[in-house]
Amino acid sequence: MKKKTICAFLAVTMATTTMAQQNDSNAPLHLMKPAYTHDYGALTVEKVKNDLSRVFNFVEQNTPARMENGKPVSGAFRLTSYEWGVTYSAMLAATQATGDKKYRDYTFDRLRFITEHAKHYRQVSSPAALDDAGAVCAAMIKASLQDKNLKLDERIRHYMDYILHQEYRLRDGTFARTRPQHNTVWLDDMFMGVPPIAWYGLYDKDNAADHFNEAVCQIRGFKDRMWVPEVKLFRHGWVESMSPHPSFHWARANGWAILTMCEVLDALPENHEGRAEIMQLLKLHAEGLAACQGANGFWHQLLNRTDSYEETSATAIYAYCLAHAINKGWLDAKAYGPVAVLAWHAVSSKINEKGQVEDVCVGTGMGFDPAFYYYRPVNVFAAHGYGPVIWAGAEIINLINNQHMQLNDSALQFYDEDPQTNEPIFHVK
Repeated sequence: MKKKTICAFLAVTMATTTMAQQNDSNAPLHLMKPAYTHDYGALTVEKVKNDLSRVFNFVEQNTPARMENGKPVSGAFRLTSYEWGVTYSAMLAATQATGDKKYRDYTFDRLRFITEHAKHYRQVSSPAALDDAGAVCAAMIKASLQDKNLKLDERIRHYMDYILHQEYRLRDGTFARTRPQHNTVWLDDMFMGVPPIAWYGLYDKDNAADHFNEAVCQIRGFKDRMWVPEVKLFRHGWVESMSPHPSFHWARANGWAILTMCEVLDALPENHEGRAEIMQLLKLHAEGLAACQGANGFWHQLLNRTDSYEETSATAIYAYCLAHAINKGWLDAKAYGPVAVLAWHAVSSKINEKGQVEDVCVGTGMGFDPAFYYYRPVNVFAAHGYGPVIWAGAEIINLINNQHMQLNDSALQFYDEDPQTNEPIFHVK
């Protein structure tokens, strides 16, 4: 029975049973519409593009790149923060996915601006932490690989000198901090430090092997201390002098970890000896994360504690990483495609009319009790949400264009080829 015929039959049947209780004998109950909290299943490129444009417009209006009275004009977000480094990488991906050069132009314009006026930005002129250097440097490298005329080389090498030679480390070379305890490893630093090293291997080709090897060694160092195999998740923090090591699976930090693996796999040569190891870790992490996704498509602030709140930035990072891994052929679309699409629906529901991203956890230190994470505030001006949302939307567009998805018995399914059925294939440009 064709879909239109089914719908007409359902309407007539429901109408004729208004005076009687619907039951299995007098109504096709399996065709009743589920009470989803937001969209399910269908996705179009146009809808995702509209979401991205709304976010872009808000971001552009709130991040001016101009001088007044000899100083940079301040906006709502900092052009040199690691959160904006994520946003720059996301913008570059958005141009590739949408074909709209406004995203690339935004990134090129801001990177030129902070480079030309570096003396006004302490994080640019004198980086003192991976947060200052890593994400922005990775974006600069990607931008320079696209356009050699950007003249970012001096700044890139300045950042990389800090990352490779000045950042604090443990005895085995793993990135670490001296807070909140001496010799503390933060899962966040896996992303703040490792992707720029891997991308630097494509930029500084004379020393490429050293950079690729260092990126792999760093991932191993983090895995040895942070990975919890029983749940296939990372703990947020590890303190050398602490025993035992509490495992608080903070969502955004786990996002930084899987994003790191995606970034390193993108840069690492196909024949590198560490590639298979990282790929296996990514697959295990994806499995652990998928098991934690909530009914509304979100992940919770603490991944395995469903009474903690649903958090948008982590959900966006997972939407990107799962979709990206599917599009790269690293993960099975049948298993993870519905997870990524459901995640994007969740993220999309948090983009308000102004283009602000809602329910994003603010900057977060490290704690060893649940209340610390449960009660972290959320704010539309938490910069952590904007890059992940743009990155996720861009990769979801690629997913729509590259994969074949369709509703089957009301559930979203992914197929190797366009199925020849009467139900709609949501592969709409």
